[in-house]
This record gives sequence, C-alpha cells and structure tokens, in this order.
Amino acid sequence: MLARVWSASILGIDAVKVGVEVDVAGGLPSITLVGLPDTAVQESRERVKAALKNSGFAFPVRKIVINLTPADQRKEGPVFDLPISIGILAASEQVEAHLLGDFLFLGELSLDGSLRPVAGVLPIAAAAKKMGIQGLVVPLGNAQEAAIVKEISVYGFKHLAEVVEFLGDPSRYAPIEFKVNTEQTRSQLSQPDLQDIKGQNHARRALEIAAAGGHNVIFVGPPGSGKTMLARRLPGILPALEFTEALEVSQIYSVAGLLKDRGSLIQERPFRSPHHSASGAALVGGGGFPRPGEISLAHRGVLFLDELTEFKRNVLEYLRQPLEDGHVTISRTRQSVAFPAQFTLVASTNPCPCGYFGDSIQNCTCSPHQREIYWAKLSGPLMDRIDLQVCVHRLKPEEMTQQTTGEPSQAVRERVQQARERTYQRFQNDDRIRCNAQMQTLHLRKYCQLDEMSLKLLEGAIRKLGLSARAMDRILKVARTIADLAAEAQIKSAHVAEAIQYRTIDRMQ
Repeated sequence: MLARVWSASILGIDAVKVGVEVDVAGGLPSITLVGLPDTAVQESRERVKAALKNSGFAFPVRKIVINLTPADQRKEGPVFDLPISIGILAASEQVEAHLLGDFLFLGELSLDGSLRPVAGVLPIAAAAKKMGIQGLVVPLGNAQEAAIVKEISVYGFKHLAEVVEFLGDPSRYAPIEFKVNTEQTRSQLSQPDLQDIKGQNHARRALEIAAAGGHNVIFVGPPGSGKTMLARRLPGILPALEFTEALEVSQIYSVAGLLKDRGSLIQERPFRSPHHSASGAALVGGGGFPRPGEISLAHRGVLFLDELTEFKRNVLEYLRQPLEDGHVTISRTRQSVAFPAQFTLVASTNPCPCGYFGDSIQNCTCSPHQREIYWAKLSGPLMDRIDLQVCVHRLKPEEMTQQTTGEPSQAVRERVQQARERTYQRFQNDDRIRCNAQMQTLHLRKYCQLDEMSLKLLEGAIRKLGLSARAMDRILKVARTIADLAAEAQIKSAHVAEAIQYRTIDRMQ
C-alpha cells in the first residue's frame, strides 16, 4: 500500500514542502530511502524501526521504499523521522491515511518513540500557510516556537503514540496557543550603559550617529582607550526590535539551532563578536548544506569585529558585498541560498602594530613601512563602506579620576528613537528602508540635497582627501542622520562638516 505524508525542509531561512512517500509491498524485507537524503536522514531507518517497535506498533517485515520529493533537492537532518514513521504506519494500515494530507509533520525520534525538538521549526511554520497546510504536528518542545505564527494550527506531542492517537480523532485536541511572556520585553538593565564611559565625547557622538542611522563605525586608538567598551554599548542605545524584525531574527536563529528559548521571539537586537581567527565560512555562512554565518546572526543588530587588522584580509573582503546589499548569497553546485545580513558593523583596531602611534605618552616603535603594511590589511573599498572612522585617544588623568558620569544610554536612546521616527516617516511608503544607511542613489538625490555652501565644502573634502564616489555617498547619508538628530528637514553645512570629519583616516599610516 502507498501512503504520502507532508513534511518540510529548510533552504536558507525559507521552507520547502517535502512529500514523504512510503510504499510497503511484497518482497524480501528491506528499507530503501531515496530522494537525495543526507547521512542523518539515511540513519532515520534504524531510529524509526526501533521507535515503532518500542512504541507497541508492528514494523512491516516487507519491502519498504521511501521517496522524499522533490527528488532533486537534498534533504538533511532528523526532521523526517516523524513523517517517515507515520508514513510506514499508514502504508501498513495501522493509521488512517485520509487525514494525513491536512497536516505537516516534523520531529526527531528517540529509540523509545519519544519526540525530540528539531531546528528550523519557526520558518517552516511561517511558510506552512502558504503551502496550503491546515495544521502542524511537531514535538512538544517546538510547539510554542511554531505557535508564534498565528495563521496555522499547531499541535505538540511528547511521543509517537500520542501522534497516532491524535490522528485517530483530531477534533479531541485543541491547537497550542502562543503564550506571551510579559517578562520577555526588552530589558535595558541587562545592557552596558554609556554612562560608564568617561570622556570620549567625540566617540560617544559617533556612536549616537551610528545608532540613529544604522551606520558602520570603526574606532582607532591605543590599547586601553575604551574602544571595546564603546562598541559593546551600541546595542543599549538602539531602538527596540519591531515584531516583523524580531520574527526575522528568530527565524535565522531557529535555522541555526541557536534559539535558546523555543517558546519566544528574540526581543533584543543581536550582538555578535566573532574571534579574529574566524574563517570566511564562519563569518558569512556556508557548508555543504549552507548555514547562516555571523553576519546573518547579526541581522538587525550589531557585528563587532575587535582587532580588525588581525582578521585575514581575504576574510574581511567577504564583507564588502553584504555591507552594500544587506544580504549574502551562497552558491553550491545544486543550490543557491540567500541569507539576510542587514547589520551595523562596529570595528576596533590599534593605529599600528605596537598600538601607540600618535599616543601622547608612549612613543611608537613602528617604522613607517611597518605601519603601511599594517594598514594594507584593510582595503580601500572596505574602508569606503565604513561611514564613521573615529580616532579614540588615551584618557587624560583628570578624566580617568573624575567622579561624574556621562550621559546615560536611556537619554541617548530617546534621541536615537526620535531620529529613527523621522526616517520612518520619510520612507513610510518603502518598507525596505529602515534607516538612512540603507538609502540608495535615488533617495540621496531626493532627500540629501545640498545648498551652495555645503556643496563647496563637500567638493573641497573630496579633492583634499581623495574620496571615492562611494565615500561621498556615505558622507551624505551620515549628514542626513545628523540633520535628523537635530530635527532639521534640510541638510546644512554644519551637518556636512561634521560628517566629513569622520572620513579622515581612510588610509591611516
């Protein structure tokens, strides 16, 4: 007898409907699994066989053929254990097959028949409605995660036997409802506060501009000047995630298996800080079955690259396209997947190998040639994409010992939120633009018009600093953000002048 059960597979962060066809026929006892399964799917034969027997069901001692459709798409992971089990039970007439087309099944089986949570349930649930599926049957540990999507009925179970009972009479079971945890609202108390930073008013201002406009920023200064402290306080002044943004981030973390609490959305903006030994695949994503990398895990949040010049140059060059496009495309022989990567890049580095070039106290021991080699690790095109380039100087003794604290993150965050609101109003008809850093050329022509004085100021900076066209566009975007922070409708020369001063270390040597 032939039975068909619906399941799903993850492709990037999207879900693809997968049909699990099971045919039980006469012949020598065997299990054949086709449809480009990976090792984990191939091993499901033994898990399913043991789980069925240990759950009190009869495993057919016949020839079993299992086909995963579409046959030209690779399938991975233990997510198909449950649908294969249900398909075998239906094909051997131990389960009524007429209801199977209404539900989509996901889950890993233990040898005793209990269901274990799997990764990627949230994006599957988000796509299930588009697939024409009425209900989703998942392990109980994934039920709250799937129930975040309200447009589909979700049923969660602990054991295979419970799923079989459910299929006998689904009307006796109520769908899982998503329980909103009021304690999961964004807590600023857990974020490092800007008032911990002493002095560094210039760097604090750059951090505020970066938060208001989503601009990339690099801090350059000697060891101990506060570069890392500044970077780690950026998430605390960013506006809270909107629901659609939180859903996007949670889907990425679900696919990566990093959703710690499977019953909730990620409420805080991500902050990722990979080590400088990270490979290109770890940073941008990859693998035989492509998985999101650090830049996608930082989507809608912050990617912090400490000691930027310690990263391999070829790894840093991988950032150029995502910084420009807001996504990364990973191509393989059989498939090509795209991961979102709209993040704010925050980097820090020393000004030279010894770290003390330009320091007011300790002398630099590096030669000009050594500094040139040091900065050659950062290409011109990469530096062009960093909007705010800030020199962070050593604190003076009186600044280090002062008792007064700086402005708290709460006050800065309010100004940032007001500036963002102006951006939202400006681009209310274009939901692709969430901050000024995402503006394209047509937006620059419309919203970044300059008066004669500002134009002359910009032309002089381009001529003196040798800026590229891309760097000029970045200056305009930063100037637009500075104007928004000042509640100005038009960009003025003072805004352009402040934006220009953040481009003075493009090629520091």
